[in-house]
Amino acid sequence: MTLIDKLQWRYATKKMDSTKAVSQEKVDQILEAVRLTASSSGLQPYEVLVITNKDIRQQIKAVANDQSQVTDCSHLLVFAAWDNYTAERINTAFDMTETIRNFKSESGTAYRQMLLNSYPARDAEVNFNHAAKQAYIGLGTALIAAAYEQVDCTPMEGFNPAAVDEILNLQTKGLRSVVMLPLGYRKADEDWLLNLKKVRRSKEQFISWIK
Repeated sequence: MTLIDKLQWRYATKKMDSTKAVSQEKVDQILEAVRLTASSSGLQPYEVLVITNKDIRQQIKAVANDQSQVTDCSHLLVFAAWDNYTAERINTAFDMTETIRNFKSESGTAYRQMLLNSYPARDAEVNFNHAAKQAYIGLGTALIAAAYEQVDCTPMEGFNPAAVDEILNLQTKGLRSVVMLPLGYRKADEDWLLNLKKVRRSKEQFISWIK
């Protein structure tokens, strides 16, 4: 199967088979794809929490509109964005870059200072919303990686973020939950969406070429 074939294969799985577990190798590949994906200024202003604990997932299900995928999945990914951009977080990211690349540059130093002068001065909610958008880039990569590994998943916004933050104690880490992604395998005989045709706008309606 080509990547496009696998994207045709994937859908937002509505019923997962709780008896089937995704292998650690496949989960690791999906997470590594997210770790390697793009982010604004390379800051990676979010983290991914992998929830396998059944009791915790049951608590999350209760604040996620009782969606069964939360507990029937094999691994529940929670994308949690930074609650704010701070000088410490920005400096840590740039220090890591300089350490790994083993050099400092004038342009890198100037860019660091530009972010330090602008990001921490902004309203915290503005910064959180910016970080949340970066988390969605990670979500998109996870969706593609899961399709590549032929692992089923369903992106979820239908939950109470404040309640999930409390369950996972995210406040102490300076994080806020943004979106969730259950990973698992479809229960074909109980998923009403499985055999329905994929519906997308045509290329002509969706793509414009500016020449």
